[in-house]
Amino acid sequence: MTLVSISKDEFTALDDERLGWACAGPTLVSLRGKDMGIKGEAMAALNEHQRSLCLFRVLYDHAKDSAPEYYGWICYLLERGDYWSGVLGALRFFEVQSMQELLNETRNTLEEYNRRLGRTWNQVSITDLDRDEELRNKVVLWYDRFMNVSKESLRTIARHIRAHPDAFVVFDG
Repeated sequence: MTLVSISKDEFTALDDERLGWACAGPTLVSLRGKDMGIKGEAMAALNEHQRSLCLFRVLYDHAKDSAPEYYGWICYLLERGDYWSGVLGALRFFEVQSMQELLNETRNTLEEYNRRLGRTWNQVSITDLDRDEELRNKVVLWYDRFMNVSKESLRTIARHIRAHPDAFVVFDG
């Protein structure tokens, strides 16, 4: 990924969430709809800072809108083990322990749930939440925690970006 061109004033003025998107968004938008091979090549071409940011944003930007989206994306990432590992690696890179703990708790419970039902990740559906009140209630609680720990995660990642701007941006002029 080439470094994002941005003015020093805009870089300084962006809030934590928007700063992360300003640095990762162009890459992520360019990969929408591409096959997995192209996405993998693009991720491999990023520096560790950029790759970690992009992988965090894959989770956050897809899961932040609702509890069902959180459930669906966690299950999708778990089905695609390389992405799950990448997201956890990104959280370790940024030292975002609370998000790691939440995701591991979610994974462990969902793995047990699937084991009890005798199914695999590719058999999971958002409609599971309509059929299972206990699961729905757990997912709502996880989603609420996700939104809370996301604030801390975004803050920590933005601090990292501000401390290492040369890994993400080139300043205009």
